[in-house]
Amino acid sequence: MKIRLTSIFVNDQAKALHFYTDILGFVKKHDVPVGEQDRWLTVVSSDEPGGAELLLEPAGHPAVKPYRDALAKDGIPLAQFAVDDVQAEYERLRGLGVRFTQEPLEMGAISTAVFDDTCGNLIQIASQSQ
Repeated sequence: MKIRLTSIFVNDQAKALHFYTDILGFVKKHDVPVGEQDRWLTVVSSDEPGGAELLLEPAGHPAVKPYRDALAKDGIPLAQFAVDDVQAEYERLRGLGVRFTQEPLEMGAISTAVFDDTCGNLIQIASQSQ
């Protein structure tokens, strides 16, 4: 069993595509119209173009808003991305105007930070020291 695709809900697919590609550095993999306004829109890591895809899924279902609002209120990230160096990525993203809700935090061998993806989600970045 392998993870090939996972998704996050986004308020605006075009805005999400900009943020995830131009700010975070992901690469668009699929962009297929589905219905009148929605798209099957996925991005992948530029380091692993054949790796797991992240679906930027429209947040139109009625259950999405209360779910994401509850997570955000409690400061719980909807997704986590691995980075080589949390502190360096934190500084790079802050320089690009990304708003962090949790500054870098070391917990033993794990470092994390949490940011707002501007699309309705909190995202955690994490690294593990060797």
